[in-house]
Amino acid sequence: MDSVPDASGIGTFRRGVEADAATLAAFAARTFQETFAHSTSSANMDAHLAAAYGVEQQGRELRDPGSATLLLEHEGVLVAFAQVRRKAPPIEVPYPRVIELQRFYVDVPWHGRGVAQRLMAAAKGAARELGGEWLWLSVWEGNARAIAFYAKAGYVDAGGTEFWLGPDRQFDRVMVAPLG
Repeated sequence: MDSVPDASGIGTFRRGVEADAATLAAFAARTFQETFAHSTSSANMDAHLAAAYGVEQQGRELRDPGSATLLLEHEGVLVAFAQVRRKAPPIEVPYPRVIELQRFYVDVPWHGRGVAQRLMAAAKGAARELGGEWLWLSVWEGNARAIAFYAKAGYVDAGGTEFWLGPDRQFDRVMVAPLG
């Protein structure tokens, strides 16, 4: 995907490249922390952010040919991103050729403006390009807003799994949606 203006005029979608690692790491860490800081201690949050959202980690993910990172920018500023990758779900699901929606974040000022729906459509397109027929994700069971959004986007609950924020064990729902 080259840089493609979003039909809504909100911004421009493009594939992330390794040069985006620092910007993506900062944005991803900030949006994750804003979303989940209330659910764990600051020490657990810091440990997770260091492990999952560092510049080096984002660089590896951006270079990985089995993944795609989609960035939505408005006037050159990152406002949302999604990452999809070839990875099997943590539980057995009866669907062929599943691709993971690894990350999906929209900056708070852009909530309620149609960004998430457009980002989801782009993520599903990227998952199809990776050979997927189904997209799966895990979402914290306490994030009712996200679960409702994913259900509206066609995802169904397929079971649960653990998610670790440092040593803090939490529980996620695993949801799947067809890409057809």
